[in-house]
Amino acid sequence: MTFTRYAIYYAPPADAAWSRWATQWLGWDMEAGAEVAHPEVGDLDVTTITATPRKYGLHATMKPPMRLAERTDEAALRAACVALADSQAPVRLEGLQIERLGRFLALRPVGDVAALNTLAAACVTELDGFRAPAPAAEIEKRRAAGLSAEQDAYLTQWGYPYVLDQFRFHITLTGKLPKGELPRVEDFLATALVPLLPQPFVITDLALMGEDAEGRFHLIQRYVLAA
Repeated sequence: MTFTRYAIYYAPPADAAWSRWATQWLGWDMEAGAEVAHPEVGDLDVTTITATPRKYGLHATMKPPMRLAERTDEAALRAACVALADSQAPVRLEGLQIERLGRFLALRPVGDVAALNTLAAACVTELDGFRAPAPAAEIEKRRAAGLSAEQDAYLTQWGYPYVLDQFRFHITLTGKLPKGELPRVEDFLATALVPLLPQPFVITDLALMGEDAEGRFHLIQRYVLAA
């Protein structure tokens, strides 16, 4: 398969109960590269609720999607991912919890995130030689959303504003919800998903992802954190 962009994700283990349920909730299995049926959700319009994050699959972004630079290719990126993972240790946190990020819901880590942030920063900086500059229209669209001076500088240098000290690990569960619907969706996820969440939460690998022509992301390969 030919991909238009590549990214480095944390991709939850496919065989864990919580990730199986959350994958169905979103409706896209990025490991299988296929749509999946939503779980039983009562009267919630889960197809609409999850429309925005569906194409990305169940994940947390470590290095945002990028087009490959000239004189690079997927094979070279794969080799760099091996080297990166070999230099990084697994990350252990206390668990995950549901949080509101603005008007969407996501899973956020519980515990000290220093090691997690260090891992994410390594993904951003050590693989940046593979990133082609973003189109001007994409840069201006991000600026139009409102950025701090530091975020704008990161956008210029790294192609994305929310990296390094602006990074917040999160696994997106919904799109932007109407204020009146947020509590109902949050309550449902608290009942259906939270009891399945891992304690502790351990990140043992990184995932190289590819975006297809329709904007859906597929898992290409996992790389075990081996340091």
